[in-house]
Amino acid sequence: MERQMNKRLEFGLVIAAILVVVAIFAAFWALVLRQHQISGFGQIRGPPPRAIPGDFEYFYVVNTIISTINIALLVILAVIYVNIYIKTHSPFTIGLIIFALVFLVQNVTSSPFITAPFGYRAYGLGPFAFLPGMFEFVALTILLYLSIKY
Repeated sequence: MERQMNKRLEFGLVIAAILVVVAIFAAFWALVLRQHQISGFGQIRGPPPRAIPGDFEYFYVVNTIISTINIALLVILAVIYVNIYIKTHSPFTIGLIIFALVFLVQNVTSSPFITAPFGYRAYGLGPFAFLPGMFEFVALTILLYLSIKY
């Protein structure tokens, strides 16, 4: 029993380390891209012609970091669910795999790393730029905890 707890703790620490590395990479890359114009596939659409009160660029940097962490969490969850399916062949696990993959596609296609090269930028959202991603991060973290625990 204690061996299984140690294995779960090690697995949790590995996942935490992966998420820290992903967050650092996303923060670095987002800050680099924020300082340089990105040559994209289409015409770069700039910010609105007037300043929007309460809108800070750092909200979008935080959104980029959270989005990238969510992508990493979804990849980890999908791998865990595939491993569970290999062991159990449960139809419910197929649903979890589909759930993780659909959310993964949604997060990848809405990631600022994907939308920015095509010339699309978010602006005028203020803190609402990253709040949905933050709530998703909390939900994915709970799913990951429950998936590791059982």
